[in-house]
Amino acid sequence: MKKARFAVIVAAATVALALVLSGCAGSGTNSSDKAAGSGGISKLTVGFDSSYPPYGFVGDDGSYTGFDLDLAKEVAKRNGWEFEASAIDWDAKDALLQSGSINCVWNGFTMEGREKSYTFSDPYMLNEQVVVVKSASNRTTLEQLAGASVMTQVDSAALDVLETPTAEGGQADLAATFGSLSTIGDYNGAFLQLESGVVDAVACDLSIAQYQMSKNPGKYVQIETPLSSERYAVGFAKGNTELAQAVSATLKEMEADGTVKALCEKYATYGISYDNWLLK
Repeated sequence: MKKARFAVIVAAATVALALVLSGCAGSGTNSSDKAAGSGGISKLTVGFDSSYPPYGFVGDDGSYTGFDLDLAKEVAKRNGWEFEASAIDWDAKDALLQSGSINCVWNGFTMEGREKSYTFSDPYMLNEQVVVVKSASNRTTLEQLAGASVMTQVDSAALDVLETPTAEGGQADLAATFGSLSTIGDYNGAFLQLESGVVDAVACDLSIAQYQMSKNPGKYVQIETPLSSERYAVGFAKGNTELAQAVSATLKEMEADGTVKALCEKYATYGISYDNWLLK
């Protein structure tokens, strides 16, 4: 009799445990489904260079700000995603993206030449690679950079253009005439080197050039002929088409309701022009 009673108790306990476990599993599945919203995420973690004004930088109040960060924050809000701006070492962006530490690279990110490595949003901003010299320089053309020391940011679009063979649309032949071509971790440092006379010129994005010239009136001039023309887009891990499409669609909504134009006007003194916005 005791054995029978014991068996009944064990059986009842087993059934109860199974129901509890089943309930937990069901609850976990529902929570996961609820957490993953449009684009398959609940949080948008944006990798950016905090020394890359006007797209991403440290504001006067000590917080991260910038044109691209404002765009990203609004995109996250409209999709119901939590937003995080993650300042990264630019050299580590690929490893961070592949590990899932960040969802995207959104920071004046040139798509040309990188199509095989990333899945991109639709391009949203026109850009150029240009060369900046000090106002007192007698160099006014690209040809006059022969023998000059030129600096750019490591792993930048400008560096890519200067290293790409001329036959493939690059400016390697031009770079071969330089006295030297060096790299540095961020453009703020490059312009400090230019200001101090350590280098003769800085190759950079158009918006970076415009920002530095507006911030330092009369100190720098841009060589009129650009090195190349290109487009900015948001970079995602290869194959993450769902998130890329969700971001593109939201940016189009923001263009249609005037949000994009307002942000361009907010950063106009930093070199952002609404005329260069591509995504309609």
